[in-house]
Amino acid sequence: MGTTTALPPLAAVKHLHYRGKLPLSITTVMISALAFIGLMYSETISPFTSKLKSCSKRDSIISRSGEGDGDKSGYDPEMDDRFEFDPEECSVVSGKWVFNKSYEPPYTDRSCPYLDRQVSCIKNGRPDSDYQRWQWQPDDCLLPPFDPAKVLKKLRGKRLMFVGDSLQRGQWQSFVCLVESIMPENQKSMKRGRAHSIFKAKEYNATIEFYWSPFLVESNSDLRIVGDPKKRILKVDSILKHAKHWTGVDILVFNSYVWWMTGLRIKSLWGSFANGQEGYEELDLPVAYRIGLKTWANWVDSTINPNETRVFFTTMSPTHMRSADWNNKDGIKCYNETKPVMKKNHWGTGSDKRIMKVVSSVVGKMKVPVTFINITQLSEYRIDGHSSIYTETGGNLLTDEQKADPLHHADCIHWCLPGVTDTWNQILYAHL
Repeated sequence: MGTTTALPPLAAVKHLHYRGKLPLSITTVMISALAFIGLMYSETISPFTSKLKSCSKRDSIISRSGEGDGDKSGYDPEMDDRFEFDPEECSVVSGKWVFNKSYEPPYTDRSCPYLDRQVSCIKNGRPDSDYQRWQWQPDDCLLPPFDPAKVLKKLRGKRLMFVGDSLQRGQWQSFVCLVESIMPENQKSMKRGRAHSIFKAKEYNATIEFYWSPFLVESNSDLRIVGDPKKRILKVDSILKHAKHWTGVDILVFNSYVWWMTGLRIKSLWGSFANGQEGYEELDLPVAYRIGLKTWANWVDSTINPNETRVFFTTMSPTHMRSADWNNKDGIKCYNETKPVMKKNHWGTGSDKRIMKVVSSVVGKMKVPVTFINITQLSEYRIDGHSSIYTETGGNLLTDEQKADPLHHADCIHWCLPGVTDTWNQILYAHL
């Protein structure tokens, strides 16, 4: 069996205190559920087996400067003498968000031409920008800053492909924006497609690609999105229609989570779609997800040569649909949140531990090594980083009337860019 990078939160599940549900009216719960489903599916398709050891502790105290208290301090990374990141020894799961008032993102939603309007929050009118200046600080090791020049050298002559849903598309766009900012205009190009999009760094003969496959396995809602989740059917044993586009890629980064989270049983089909809905079975979420992920794992094990291709899996991206999770009883989802949650090991109802266990179990039995980009715990804290009302729906920016109704229209699934997703790519870069 190949070795994999462990998925630390599973080892720590027993230590996480799952916050009990606070009383909510049935009406509010139904409205929130409908809004969640609407946000996921109204979007258009734009043209773990070995434990990680802890790093050695710091030899001296990190120097800090600036005003503020707690973690909102003037953090100077040059004064940080923690040990450098080593994927064999350091976990990015345990840590905290530190506010760096002097940090300026390497791109903006105006300077990078490749961002979808869905995630261009400042451009869409978001008045605050502090959410861009929080930096993830692991407890025991130093996460290296994303270096676009080194990334491009690493990718010379190679293909990097992100595969998954709209959150994975956001990670792809973040990665592209992080590297394209140092490239001359005549040395880069972008080709957007319904399913497959390709950014090319010409000087390096490298591509950074995205392939749309929200379930990884095939479904009747891959390209022509079926609006009603009750009418969606997954072919949980079929993947080749998508996977044929993944061959010959040097670095593959997969994800699949939020599209499964409808609150419904999953209509699952084996064999042909010829009979429409005839022959499907409704399976509980963890059962259907396990079958689908095993189909993906079998394809990886039977197709990928680990000496030629590296495989990554981005863990689930939390949603923040219930403000009671972080003790804001008067809040409306993630609307108007401007700071991260500071409570250590905060875990809300938007991250399903059952799915984490399935991923860990399936990947742990694979022959081909899979490295986790473990973003779930660190993203759980970031209730402030979502698109909220500064986004689009149905191809149009929210109207003033829609913005005034965040219960129905605030997007607490997707992330503003620049923002939290850049940290996911900082972790990917550390592994590369």
